[in-house]
Amino acid sequence: MSSGNGPRRIVCLTEEPTEVLYALGEQDRIVGISGFTVRPPRARREKPKVSAFTSARIDAILDLQPDFVVGFSDIQADIAAELVRRGVEVWISNHRSVDGILDYVRRLGALVGAADRASSYADELERGLEAIAEEAAALPRRPRVYFEEWDEPPITGIRWVAELVRIAGGDDIFPERALEPLAKARILEDASEVVRRAPDIILGSWCGKKFRPDKVAARPGWDAIPAVRDGQLHEIKSPIILQPGPAALTDGVREMARIIQAWANTL
Repeated sequence: MSSGNGPRRIVCLTEEPTEVLYALGEQDRIVGISGFTVRPPRARREKPKVSAFTSARIDAILDLQPDFVVGFSDIQADIAAELVRRGVEVWISNHRSVDGILDYVRRLGALVGAADRASSYADELERGLEAIAEEAAALPRRPRVYFEEWDEPPITGIRWVAELVRIAGGDDIFPERALEPLAKARILEDASEVVRRAPDIILGSWCGKKFRPDKVAARPGWDAIPAVRDGQLHEIKSPIILQPGPAALTDGVREMARIIQAWANTL
């Protein structure tokens, strides 16, 4: 059962608050979730789905009588504004970095009266990242990595993704773009820039759409890229890397590390 104080009826507009609250044993507080939620699997079975990412069923949310709604980023600003106008308390987090994700876990835990458990959980996530970074430091070489989070137009990886690439033992080829919080600032106007930066590994996570290595390899001039030449094009499923929550800091970064280790140990 839930313990502590704080909101009793929470609607989660994205997956990461749902995953965090379940991890903390505070899932009884959740009365509605995002339709895109896949973690933990039982949340999909137990909780009504009331939102997508850019849209939400406002009346369905109000019917649940939430005393707190949690969402993420400027993309959910319109949903948040409508709920605020209807008298609901809303928290839209806007964290974009690995440190931001860890801080988010601690803050969300504190809001539901589970600050100590949340702090321990964040520490555990951090230790997991340190262990991966330690393994990566022992690799014989570091690959240059291009991470693509959408294909038409090509959009490069967001900040926490670039940071996790580094932790896993690689170097993101667009570090300057990773610092841009908005996706439109990470659109590659000139895809031949990828050819010039010559990644050794291409990671694709097309935001819920299946990654197509064959389509990427067939782009004009991309046959000159080491990753294409060596067949190093890999999908990382978007639920484990494009959510700024525990999934990215566990399964997501581990999948990156597995790919990078296999590359580094192949001479």
